[in-house]
Amino acid sequence: MSFRRLRALCWKETLQIFRDPSSNLIAFILPMAMMVIFGFGLNLDSSRLHLGLLNESTGAAANGLAGAFVHSPSFEVRVFHDRGEMDAALTDSKIRGYVVIPQDFDRILQSGGESAPVQVVADGSEPNTARFVDAYSNGIWSSWLTSYYEDRGKTLPRDIEIEPRYWFNPSTRSRNFLIPGSVTVIMTVVGALLTSLVVAREWERGTMEALLASPVTRPELLLSKVIPYYGLGMVSLLLCVAVAHWLLGVPFHGSLPALVLVGSFFLLSVLGIGLLLSTVTRNQFNAAQAALNAAFLPATMLSGFIYEISSMPVFLRGVTHLIPARYFVSSIQTLFLAGDLWEVLLPDLLFLMGASALFLGLTARSTRRRMD
Repeated sequence: MSFRRLRALCWKETLQIFRDPSSNLIAFILPMAMMVIFGFGLNLDSSRLHLGLLNESTGAAANGLAGAFVHSPSFEVRVFHDRGEMDAALTDSKIRGYVVIPQDFDRILQSGGESAPVQVVADGSEPNTARFVDAYSNGIWSSWLTSYYEDRGKTLPRDIEIEPRYWFNPSTRSRNFLIPGSVTVIMTVVGALLTSLVVAREWERGTMEALLASPVTRPELLLSKVIPYYGLGMVSLLLCVAVAHWLLGVPFHGSLPALVLVGSFFLLSVLGIGLLLSTVTRNQFNAAQAALNAAFLPATMLSGFIYEISSMPVFLRGVTHLIPARYFVSSIQTLFLAGDLWEVLLPDLLFLMGASALFLGLTARSTRRRMD
């Protein structure tokens, strides 16, 4: 290998990057657009749910509980005076659930204490939203009942007292978990697209013949296609992490060296995927389409970014072990939420190293110094 030739080829490829608008579009504009979409559009939390409220009682306690629902930040409450009208609103999806405070609420509460009944009905066609309605309603009921007893100088009788502790994400905001995962999806698309065009472009423009006629070796050709795009991809990765932390407010507890180390091998693996597809297809359009299908869909569906892997069928759980994005999702979420936990990072890092060697090795094997 001649390092002089390698340096010249890398410089030629770098100039090509600066002259080609598509590379800058893929490396900088596309990640920022996707970060805005994922950051502000993807949210599994449910706030300001539309809730119906029917208070059949006129007692002070019932009115106090109704006020607790009305003033809750979790609900936008619509007060009804007829159960049939409220059922129709739930059927038409104008509300996601409703609460009914019965006529004898005050009497039962004063005589029997905490067993006073309150009916909560949720729209089960959206199970996740229904669980939010149930959980938030129970939380409001529990808080109001505790305040009701304290105002009367009593202690609410409880056999078991539960005090939840949320590790790593105390605010329980889903975006703190989802945005680091979205960085994985973005870098998968960016890395695969960047290199899916480079070799195919050489064949389409007729410059590959000149390279094959030169004394350039196969390792030099391969490295000259990887090194410049690795640098471009790392800049894009650091930019995405900076936007996630400084603009979207996701806490980052890890270190920059750990991020660079894990991110480097992940980026090399997805660059290898794109380069392999470009080498095999020799057509920019086909290579780009294949890169999107081979990189984006598995990274979104099977990486654990949104969908829990443990809930998948056994076959699909096995398939996820072959996808580099699964391991980078685990690593980058650990870096953001927990820090440099090497007992988690090291197994992921070892797989990413193996994936990088595999895809780059397959690309080297597919590269031929002949025209056929």
